[in-house]
Amino acid sequence: MLIHPEFDPIAIHIGSFGIHWYGLMYLLGFLSLLWLGKWRIRRNPDSGWKVSDVDDILFYGALGVIIGGRLGYVMFYQPTYFSQHPHEILYLWQGGMSFHGGFLGVLAAMALFARKTGKRWLEIMDFVAPLVPIGLGAGRMGNFINGELWGRATDMPWGMIFPKVDQVVRHPSQLYEFALEGVVLFLILWIYSSKPRPRGTVSALFLIGYGSFRFLAEYTREPDSYLGLLSMGLSMGQWLSAPMVIAGLVMFYLCRKPRP
Repeated sequence: MLIHPEFDPIAIHIGSFGIHWYGLMYLLGFLSLLWLGKWRIRRNPDSGWKVSDVDDILFYGALGVIIGGRLGYVMFYQPTYFSQHPHEILYLWQGGMSFHGGFLGVLAAMALFARKTGKRWLEIMDFVAPLVPIGLGAGRMGNFINGELWGRATDMPWGMIFPKVDQVVRHPSQLYEFALEGVVLFLILWIYSSKPRPRGTVSALFLIGYGSFRFLAEYTREPDSYLGLLSMGLSMGQWLSAPMVIAGLVMFYLCRKPRP
């Protein structure tokens, strides 16, 4: 049995001002996208991409993540509360972001980027997909440091007590998601995309990989108290992830299918 270290959520104290670990994890995710994207372009100068394109992708993507992530949380997780307190939608500092909402926000943002640059939308998504998992993993590590989004009760030897929650031994589900959605998904996508692939297959593999890993990890994660488990005993995260897997499988098949 382990005990959560109860880290100080503020990483750097500067007088009355503090920089939170979660903010640093977001920064790490954005910086990793910049570095990996520019590294890949420099390694493949004939790819049709410019190094400066990555800066624009980051700008559009960050807007998509923040706006989509917040609106997704509002609509998917607490629509009743925010319909009664609409002004709190803007209170980002209080927390409350949804990956699936952020994902939809990024899709929309990349569509705008495609319109600006004249590139194909799927070409852009295939380029971006392998750059994303490091940021996802960093976000899960931020959840772990904050001691939030804890797991369900377990009797496994690596179970962990989160003292700020209760004295129940729980799955450190944030670390499971860090490993699966961050490390493993990154390796799969990075290796697969290192060679030319049919357009859309890298994006499809991201949908399949993330959706599957998130669906499985949700079995160890405590459901949100204000939602609980939904129909068929599945969590909201699972209901939002299942369509990703189905869409990814269909997309992968269609993109690999020879065209007449």
